[in-house]
Order: sequence, then structure tokens, then C-alpha cells
Amino acid sequence: MMRPQSFVWPAALIVWGSGFATARHRHHCVQLVATTDGSLRIRHKPGDRWKRCGAALVRPDADHELDARGATLLIGFIDAESEWGAALCETLRADISVIGGRRLSRWRRTLGRAPDARRVERWVRSELLRHRRPVKIHPGVDRVVRSLRERLERRENLSLRSVSAVAGLSPSHFMHAFTESVGVPLRPYILWLRLQRAACDLIHGVTATEAAHTAGFSDAAHLTRTFRRMLGVTPTQLELGKRMILGVLPAHRDV
Repeated sequence: MMRPQSFVWPAALIVWGSGFATARHRHHCVQLVATTDGSLRIRHKPGDRWKRCGAALVRPDADHELDARGATLLIGFIDAESEWGAALCETLRADISVIGGRRLSRWRRTLGRAPDARRVERWVRSELLRHRRPVKIHPGVDRVVRSLRERLERRENLSLRSVSAVAGLSPSHFMHAFTESVGVPLRPYILWLRLQRAACDLIHGVTATEAAHTAGFSDAAHLTRTFRRMLGVTPTQLELGKRMILGVLPAHRDV
């Protein structure tokens, strides 16, 4: 069985490992599911006909269930409000869109049969982000982006006024520059960083209360609500040694 791993992107959480089956669920993310070998089955709800394919995109808030047992599975949860998520949504012709064979073959060549963080990052850059409009990052925004993870670790003030001061911009100018540069507004960006930090802690055995505190959520209930809204699952499904119902697998590798 392949050791499960994950890769975090500012507006996404990508996980991969041995395939499995899920129950019906929904979440406010664009979901990408792909097998690096074998195939998967996906449908809206019990009773519907299964679609058999190697990869598919799922529209935000669309009910779906999948079965990828026996395959190596990669799942991406992409923020629907991000530039990346919005671009993917534009390609969707239905709630569940199957990825064509030629595109899937290209993905598999890049990912390999046993993906690692380097291959996944190369795949993200070459296959998922290559059609984005190039955006020049404002130097002040760049300073903020480079400092945010460390400031989260130290639990420093991340108010708009505080962060815009690091950029040397007024709050209103900074909000505009940040969204233009990064492709997602500041608050959702920070929320993804908090979610990633909490997921990492939970995977390594930290309690939901401790993970919520460290990542800057008000309490475990706040963390649980955020998990449900963004990933469709609860933090307790990240217990060490268990797979989450949606496939966020029990290991974390930050790159």
C-alpha cells in the first residue's frame, strides 16, 4: 500500500495515496480527483449510474461519491473563490466533468505511478496553472506572503491594518494589490493557511482543541465548522491511522 502524502498550495490542499470509497458528500471547493493507475467510479448519489474514468472535476457544492479502491488516488480541494478555482470552474460543463484521455495521459506522465511532492508541484505548475494570466506580484504583497506562515506560527496580529503596514500600503490599497497579485483575497488566503496548519497538527495526533488554538481558530467548534464548509469533513476524521471520508489521508508533508 502506498504511503499517503499531501502537498499544500495557498488556495488548495492536494492529497494522494491508496484509493478507497467515499459516501455521498459536498463541499464548497472545486474538487479534482485523479488516479495515477487504474480507474475510479464517480456519481452524484446512490442510485445514479456510475461514471468510470481516470480523472474528474467536481463543481463546488455538488453532491458526489466516488470509489477508487485498488488505484492510486490524488484529490485536490481548490478554493472556489481563488483565481485557480475560478479558472477550473470555467472549464466545467456539468457538476461532474470527466477528464479526457489525452489530458489524463499527460497528467500521469508528469505525476508517475507513485507521486511525490516534487512531482505533484510540477504537475500543478505545468498542467493546472499554465493557462492563468501572468500576474506581477506587488513587492509589498510579496513581503507579506513570505512572512505570513511565520507570523501564524508565532500567533502574531494578522489584522488588515497590521498586515498592510508590513506591505507599506494603506489598507484599501493593500487589499486591492493583494487580490490582484495572489488571485484570492487576504482573508480566504489566511484561512487556507490556518486550515493547512490545523490539518497538519491533526494528522500528527494533536487534539482538535489544540489544533484550533495553534492555528488561530477561536475553538474546536469553529475549526469543525470551517472543515465542514471547506472540505466537507470534520477534524475527528483526521485521526492518525484513519482515512478521512473524503480522502484527506493521514500524513502531511509540507513543501
